[in-house]
Amino acid sequence: MRLGYFTMPMHPLERSPTDTLREDREAIILADKLGFHDAFVGEHLTERSENITNSLLFLATLISDTKNIKLATGTTNLSQQHPVIIASNSAMFDHLSKGRFIFGISAGALKCDAEALGHLEMDRNKLFAECIDVILAIWERESPYDIDFPDNRFKVTTKTTRELDIGRGHLYKPYQQPRPEIVGTVVAPFSKGVIAMGERDFHPLSANFLLAKWLPSHWQNYSEGKKKAGQVADPADWRIARSIFVADDDKVARRYGRDDPHSPYRFYWKMLGIKMQRSNRLGAFKSSREQPDAEITEDYVLDNLSIQGSVNKVVDEILKLHEETGDFGELVYAGMDWADPALSKRSMELMATEVMPRVNQAIGKKVKAPRVA
Repeated sequence: MRLGYFTMPMHPLERSPTDTLREDREAIILADKLGFHDAFVGEHLTERSENITNSLLFLATLISDTKNIKLATGTTNLSQQHPVIIASNSAMFDHLSKGRFIFGISAGALKCDAEALGHLEMDRNKLFAECIDVILAIWERESPYDIDFPDNRFKVTTKTTRELDIGRGHLYKPYQQPRPEIVGTVVAPFSKGVIAMGERDFHPLSANFLLAKWLPSHWQNYSEGKKKAGQVADPADWRIARSIFVADDDKVARRYGRDDPHSPYRFYWKMLGIKMQRSNRLGAFKSSREQPDAEITEDYVLDNLSIQGSVNKVVDEILKLHEETGDFGELVYAGMDWADPALSKRSMELMATEVMPRVNQAIGKKVKAPRVA
């Protein structure tokens, strides 16, 4: 099982973006040194607590300061830019990083972003579908382009102005052929979007704010999509994100990872809970549809969606997760604000050097097929 990294990121509102951007870069540089496989970075335009407005631009600052880690948009919000811009910039990034690029995609769910862009009344899921179709066509085809799918607002051509003898009218192709790995984040139980991922060979990343009991539904739908495409789903392509804090002893872990009012984990789940409630999306936290909203407290979420402890305890919790889900390819560690940089760095170090080797040793003895919900 690989170890990955994901950050939204989320920081206290009073912190300077100058400081938090430096901190977010340091976290990924550390992840590279510790052998993390990849790092996913989110983006929002109008979210003050989430300081990265363009994940590709942010990740570009890390190419020269990292050596092995794959740099992943987590996600590029496809409803917010023209597909020509996304395809061209992503392909250029793939060349700059010499293939250390993963193309994470989503529609872009934040309504405030959509309002700022004048997209509030638009169907962002339809925009997403239209955009990815055009991006893939750009990467697959050669000039002169004449991309005109039925019922797709994006028409792409260079046929009237191209001058191929001097390279004019050409659109960038990625470094990785035929294309970079494409990953979609899954945030809802029984998401039908995962079926489409399987059909198109996009890979699912199950979000860290979903109860473990719902995760097998993602595998079931992904497998269904792969079957429709005449293929067999590979557990190595499935990523699961979790909120984890590891310390040298359980008391420190519980304090920093849960109990302290200034815990970055408590801050994260408090903010996320407020945001999910106001967007009517608390269902991701619930054990059943009938569970009352009033039960979704900070303590409930921390107890059910966050792992904190010493190495032995965290290993046990991850193995318990593995028993619930069956085999999957990557455990994605959710990055938090570094309220205490030393403890935050130590957690990443213990995760890479102590926790994952023990987890892999345990599950390597008997790999368990993914469960079907």
